[in-house]
Amino acid sequence: MGWPRWDCSMAETERFTLANLPYGSVRRGPDASARLCVALGGGAVELAALALPDVPRELIDAPNLDRVLACRPDVWAAVRAAVADALADGVPAEACVPLDEAVPCLPFTVGDYVDFYSSLQHATNLGKILRPGSEPLMPNWRHLPVGYHGRGGTVVVSGTPIRRPTGQRRGADGPTWGPSERLDVELELGFVTGGPANALGEPIPIERVCERVFGFVLVNDWSARDIQGWEYQPLGPFLGKSFATSISPWVVPVAALHRHRVSGPPQAPEPLSYLRRSEAWGIDVELELALAPDGDPGQVIARTNARELYWTAAQQLAHAASNGAVVRAGDLFASGTISGSDPGTQGSLIELTWNGQRPLELDCAVRSFLEDGDTVTIRGWSGEGAQRIDFGEVSGTILPAG
Repeated sequence: MGWPRWDCSMAETERFTLANLPYGSVRRGPDASARLCVALGGGAVELAALALPDVPRELIDAPNLDRVLACRPDVWAAVRAAVADALADGVPAEACVPLDEAVPCLPFTVGDYVDFYSSLQHATNLGKILRPGSEPLMPNWRHLPVGYHGRGGTVVVSGTPIRRPTGQRRGADGPTWGPSERLDVELELGFVTGGPANALGEPIPIERVCERVFGFVLVNDWSARDIQGWEYQPLGPFLGKSFATSISPWVVPVAALHRHRVSGPPQAPEPLSYLRRSEAWGIDVELELALAPDGDPGQVIARTNARELYWTAAQQLAHAASNGAVVRAGDLFASGTISGSDPGTQGSLIELTWNGQRPLELDCAVRSFLEDGDTVTIRGWSGEGAQRIDFGEVSGTILPAG
């Protein structure tokens, strides 16, 4: 198939609407202090520069979202309403940093990080690739959101270069050591939690996850398939995943997504009672994945939608805390690779190239897995016009192994 060119024609002023107001952290320059902002039009608006009656000053005069995340949902709602009121008639010039001049920072301090395996199509594809002739799904897959615990310390903001990892790989005569030769992308949607932490031993019922899910980000959970393939049995992903995870600079609040929430696909068999969906927690988010070889503007290699996810954010959180594990403000939970059923809807190169057997033929390059100098960009949005909810993008460029 022909891969379309990456379309960057939409102006930033069309992307971030008053209906959205995603939160982020930016610097006015490389040596400036980070400030808590919202994105609106073509600018990042510093909240500390706005008059926000009844909002405690210490919440907004801050470098990032941490202080807001630590509050309860009624405070989240009050801050959002105050910001929307303050910006309804325009943006004060002194409060605004043009997005093309702003230096993005991590929007919150990442605590624990969990990555799930929530796409039925992705799990089925990997099962067929890795275990040909066998049942693609493991026996537990339709009964619980499978996941692994990642490294919060290697979560980085969009634009951070990604160093090719080095590790052990399977060889014909035993393991070898060297740079990953099968470096991959994983197109994902993640959410960040807020509110007071639950007590150790106290589960979070699915009916109350709305008190803990603050907002959503785009995620690229980079994967070294050859390192992962040698190490992951029997305990799962480790060094093949822990070297880097990239997130978008803007956190889209749940409050901005109410008209884009969907029920999600039917589940069979019916989940156990603690995972039964009490409200619509699927999200209708259009997603694009683009690959740009060094010096090339890039091409879209996949388009899919987060509404395809079998396990929703609510089920992911309810399961993660079902054993009484503590969930704190700033914890990051990612969906796992999002893939659809049709060609060109798979969110990873291992699927798009069928483990390298069907390389992608781009206009100026051929790719099975990522090469040094390649830039990967994920973009997401819901709706159009004044009600458009843009997630921005998450991007990273591959550097040679150290």
